[in-house]
This record gives sequence, structure tokens and C-alpha cells, in this order.
Amino acid sequence: MLDLNSTYEIITFAIGDTKAGSKMGKLLVKNLNDSTTLNCILWEETLNRLDSKLFRTNNHIRIVSGTYNEKYNNCLVSDIELIKEAKTGLDEDQRNELFLKIMKYAEEITNKKLSEFVISLLTKYEEEFKVTPAAKLMHHNYIGGLVQHTYECLDFASVIIPKCNNKINPDKVYAACILHDFGKIFEYVADMETGLIEYNEEFRKDWRTHSQWGFSMCMNNGFKDVAKMIAAHHGRSDWGALIDLDEKDAEPYMYIIHHIDDLSAKFGKISVTDIN
Repeated sequence: MLDLNSTYEIITFAIGDTKAGSKMGKLLVKNLNDSTTLNCILWEETLNRLDSKLFRTNNHIRIVSGTYNEKYNNCLVSDIELIKEAKTGLDEDQRNELFLKIMKYAEEITNKKLSEFVISLLTKYEEEFKVTPAAKLMHHNYIGGLVQHTYECLDFASVIIPKCNNKINPDKVYAACILHDFGKIFEYVADMETGLIEYNEEFRKDWRTHSQWGFSMCMNNGFKDVAKMIAAHHGRSDWGALIDLDEKDAEPYMYIIHHIDDLSAKFGKISVTDIN
């Protein structure tokens, strides 16, 4: 039986098309009492009645009315009440502060050509970079998530690099930290009002992933080692890596961005609830 008294936290929300051509909302929520998850369906008529702000990631809601389907694997929701509104992400001052810190790392790259390349991308796409999420679901999935994640990677790198006995090039590592997810500014579309994140279907017509964009951009500009680190940063091909570190006897430098990225994704300000 559906518990109409429980408070749920929104994990993901997406709108798709039914076979009949109408709109259908797919909502995944977590019960804050016992951490169980619930898959919900909302028909177009319900979506038209409800404010889109209700579906913001990490909102706390109560399901006012709803019924399970015959297989008990989805709940058909007809009304929702907002209990607590979540943040959409970092505020403008926080985003600007992180961007300036990232720019400082780019300016400290000693290879002039590489520094100018990284700075040119940061400058050209500053506004997009500052608001883009770092993921749709997995980590840093909020407005400004990409600048938060990028800075965390640089911060981890600044600690790790001195421990590597001069076996890696700091310039290349810092450049890869900045650019490994840079293609996400094209891959994702975030609604500044609701915080909802969707894939940019136009981008996906031309590019496999953000990693392919970063790899191609660096290769085309002559930064092959940076490109390889970006290609390998997801670690395994089934996780989206262009270079699978489990199958290839890669040079040691190719592993570092994968591990730095993983540290941020697991221990950084992963969720909007982590933001002060």
C-alpha cells in the first residue's frame, strides 16, 4: 500500500513521450524514513497541473494521491505537495569564486602554448562553464557542479603531484583536470529555474560523449598526453572511457586523472545538499 504520509526526496525526473504521442513524467524518489526508492509515473494531464519547480532534484515532497500499477513496480502519481524546496546549486558568487581559482591554475601552467589554449577555452565559454552540472545523476549534479568538480580535481592534483617523484608533468595534469569534463557544457542542458538537467540531443548527434569532445580538441591542438588522460579518465570502456585502463598497458601518467576524478566524484561536494 502506498504510504501517503512519508516524505520523499526527488532523485531524478525526466519527461518522455508515450506510444500515443502524449507526454509522460518519470520520477524517482527516495523515502526519507527507510531510504527505499520508488518509481513514479505522471501522465500529461498531471504534469500540466503541477508547477515544474516541484520536480527539482533533492526537493522533499509528499505524494498526496497515487496508486500502484498492477505489477507494483511503478506508482501512478496524480498529486504532489512540496515539503522543502532544494537549492538548484551554487549561487553566482560561489560560481565566480571557483572560476577565478580555476583560472589561476590555468595561468600557472608554465607551457605557454598549453596555458594559452586552456585559458582561451575558459574565457570563451566562461558563462556556460560556470553554470553547467558535472553530471545528470552520478555526482555534482547541480547548477555550478562542473566548476565545483573541476576545482576539486585541481585541489586533489596539487596534493598528489608532489608525491609522484617528478614522474608526471604538472602542466599536463592541471590542463587535463580543467578539460577532462569541459565538453559537458555542450552535453548537458540545465534549467536555471528548476535545476532539472537533461541531455543535449543535438550534441549527442555529433559526439559520443564529452570525453570524445575533450580528446578531439586536445589532439587537434597538439596536446596528445592531455588528450590521452582525458580519454582514459573514466577508467573502463563500459564506464565511458575511450581508453580502457583495464585492457591497455598504459603509461603511468594516463591513470592519474582517472583517480583524481574518482576522488572528487566520491568525496567532493557531490550533492546539492553538500553545499553550504
